[in-house]
Amino acid sequence: MRTYRELFRAPEFTPLFLTSTFQVAGQTVSGLALGTLIYTATGSPLLSSLAMFGPSLAQLIGATTLLSAADRLRPRAAMTALPLVFALGTAVQAVPGLPVAASFSVLLVLGVLASLGGGVRYGLLNEILSKDGYLLGRSVLNMSNGVMQICGYALGGVLVTVLSPRGTLLAGAALYLTGACVARLGLGHRPPRATGRPSLARTWRTNALLWSSPSRRFVYLGLWVPNGLVVGCESLFVPFAPREAGLLFACGAVGMLAGDTAAGRFVPPHWRKRLAVPMLVLLASPYLLFVLQPALPLAAVLVVLASIGFGASLLLQERLMELTPDELSGHALGLHASGTLAMQGVGAALAGAVAEHTSPATAMTVLAALSLTVTLSLASSLRPKERPGLAQEAAGPPLR
Repeated sequence: MRTYRELFRAPEFTPLFLTSTFQVAGQTVSGLALGTLIYTATGSPLLSSLAMFGPSLAQLIGATTLLSAADRLRPRAAMTALPLVFALGTAVQAVPGLPVAASFSVLLVLGVLASLGGGVRYGLLNEILSKDGYLLGRSVLNMSNGVMQICGYALGGVLVTVLSPRGTLLAGAALYLTGACVARLGLGHRPPRATGRPSLARTWRTNALLWSSPSRRFVYLGLWVPNGLVVGCESLFVPFAPREAGLLFACGAVGMLAGDTAAGRFVPPHWRKRLAVPMLVLLASPYLLFVLQPALPLAAVLVVLASIGFGASLLLQERLMELTPDELSGHALGLHASGTLAMQGVGAALAGAVAEHTSPATAMTVLAALSLTVTLSLASSLRPKERPGLAQEAAGPPLR
């Protein structure tokens, strides 16, 4: 599968694409609105960062408790119910006078459930498409995410001004509801990918199995840590440029779209394993220049350049699927998604804490330096290795 036309002809890909698109749009619009609402109410860069990216921290809870359900639920039912819950939670956050603590409590619940949503969605993608079509399909979903973030942050910035942050939260809830309708009407009936009841014990056993392979372990670290620290830089866009934060977020989405398009459609297969580390270096390096307190035009250019490096995630995901048995694909991808989002929450919290004692620009520089350090320390382990026994090492011990 090499063309977009072939991809969209695959049964069920289009409704999956639309469901994901509406969910990302709802998340983007409501995230910007909530971050603005919290920053206006508290004046705290830390709380503003956590309002937008802190729910990702709750993914750690979901990844250690709920993730075994990703391969044991009916995909259509799960992908219909989860956006409905997100719509309800987003609408609750729009209630006037809702205390900040209550708002964060709702975010915690939604973050835990989101860990399950990633595993269901990407496991279904792996089921719908052939092995050679996964990278192209995932790149298209990422491209859609980029476009929706561009449009969502632009629309969110307008709606926050025209409707107020609370009105924008209701618009985000409506987008979630639309995604739920598309999933219910467009996806077909499929049985779960794995048998048995989901449980805490199964989640822990499968997490341990996936983590037992050194090759997979380094891929997970490459997917989680450099990305999360750079998202910590992004989480400070609101305090760095309160009136132009939507523009900076949109610039980041443009760069991410460019990187995902190049990695998913134009990078030859023999280059894919070699480009992951250089793209991770690109992801962090431009943010080092924020130590100079760049003016908005230069800051926007730096954000675009850095965000091209997010394409490394696609290349590492393809490697992860090569190292993972098919029956664990949903759990493996859910662990990737949950870990990535959790590290983004850690990055946002760390960035906000540093900014509280220094400045947003200084904190962004510090987080970028940390990301670059982690990438360089993982570089030798992420380079492709061809040796006998790698496939057996990747598979790890049998799951009992």
